[in-house]
Amino acid sequence: MDIKKVRGSHLYYTCHIFNINTYKMNILVVDDELDIKTLFEQRFRKEIRSGQLSLVFAGNGAEALNILNKDSQNIPIILSDINMPIMNGLDLLKNVRERYTKPAPSVIMITAYGDQENYNHCKSLGADELISKPVDFNNLKELIAGKLNHTCLS
Repeated sequence: MDIKKVRGSHLYYTCHIFNINTYKMNILVVDDELDIKTLFEQRFRKEIRSGQLSLVFAGNGAEALNILNKDSQNIPIILSDINMPIMNGLDLLKNVRERYTKPAPSVIMITAYGDQENYNHCKSLGADELISKPVDFNNLKELIAGKLNHTCLS
């Protein structure tokens, strides 16, 4: 097995099998706030420009499931808000855990309510992590790097 290391400005992970020149991590960002797309693209601009990752956006859980139905194998990480119209993040999380098991994507829930009750509820539904708004992007990049390393090596 060929193991190669990929190093970015904030992301550091190890992948196997992939060609470093063509491999790109797709992250699904699910949030109904319109400014989230711009914010995430700004905060991950170095990683996007270098080709390390690509961000895919959905405005609610139903849109996210449509995206996953088409290409779940290439989206190993989902970042989802909890409170959204049509399908909220908790319902999305339940659906993801029921439908996508091999390989199961990592799901990081993002919420304005970072209390212990919400944390416990998200974890009981299968969330890998829960982070509070406003998002600490340095912490988020570390979480993504850790999830990516786990995904690539599992």
